[in-house]
Amino acid sequence: MYELMLDTANLEDLKEGLDSWPVVGVTSNPTILKEEGGIDVYARLREIKALCGKKRSLHVQVVSTATDAILEEARHILDQLGKDTFIKVPVSAAGLPAIREIGLFKFLFGQVWDPTNTTTGAQYGILPFILTSIYGTAGAMVIGVPIGLMTAIFLAKLAPPRAAAVIRTAVQLLAGIPSVVYGLVGMIVLVPLIRTTFSLGSGACLLAAILVLSIMVLPSIINVSETALRAVPREYEEASLALGATAAETYFRVSLHAARSGVATAVVLGVGRAIGEAMAIIMVAGNVANMPGLFQSVRFLTTGIISGMSYAPVGSLYQQALFSIGLVLFLFIMLINVFLNVFIKKRKED
Repeated sequence: MYELMLDTANLEDLKEGLDSWPVVGVTSNPTILKEEGGIDVYARLREIKALCGKKRSLHVQVVSTATDAILEEARHILDQLGKDTFIKVPVSAAGLPAIREIGLFKFLFGQVWDPTNTTTGAQYGILPFILTSIYGTAGAMVIGVPIGLMTAIFLAKLAPPRAAAVIRTAVQLLAGIPSVVYGLVGMIVLVPLIRTTFSLGSGACLLAAILVLSIMVLPSIINVSETALRAVPREYEEASLALGATAAETYFRVSLHAARSGVATAVVLGVGRAIGEAMAIIMVAGNVANMPGLFQSVRFLTTGIISGMSYAPVGSLYQQALFSIGLVLFLFIMLINVFLNVFIKKRKED
């Protein structure tokens, strides 16, 4: 496989013009093909076309800034390469330069995030963001999973049809509420309540973020878990009851065990929702780059990106560091999913 990097002024135009090829990720780090710098773009395109003539697939990296002529030439070449062509836009390319310049250890384990300090020098440590994301997600799952699981069991096995219909409607409404509404309600109701209850100077803290996230993950956990529980064969429960088990023992030890793969999937979806949330969290967590504490104003990985993107100069180390946070967040989510999938597979084999 060969890699081709094209420059285009508008990624949306590229997507519209090449609907038959999937686009994965985005990069803003042009390094291969540019009109400036003396590179013969068209000769390079023709060379790559010749090299790929006998290949089944071509990976194309698309970046920003250049001319429509290059794009048209690329489209012509891609049309001739056939249906097995894919557009690959790597997200990692934008995040790696900052990590190389700052240093991987300083970036991941530094405890101070102060990118605008011109007196003593900018610092780009994201350990507070990482720990806050871990603690916040874990806290939300500790609260949300038991509540969601109990609700799913009630809906699937115990609730009268009319009550179940009302509760399902409420859960679906929760799933459709925008994140900013959760954040607004949390800022108006939850933050003042925490401030007065615990006599704090500010109720915008990690606890408020955990409580908001625990509510936001409920729809995913409830819907998927209920579906998994309803898929358990009735014969399993009848056999358990026939052996003298109570209804509660049957639901928790037989039905829940048989539906464990679906429940685990619900947990994975909940983790993804919690760790990727930004808008609601930035409104209730205080958005301060502190080391995490339950009553401390904190900043998550996601909120660190969106709070700094408007202020970072284009092309600066500050902006590249924000891209690097996105790369860390992507790898973090990927590792969590891999771990949970391996755990689920191992439990199935056992």
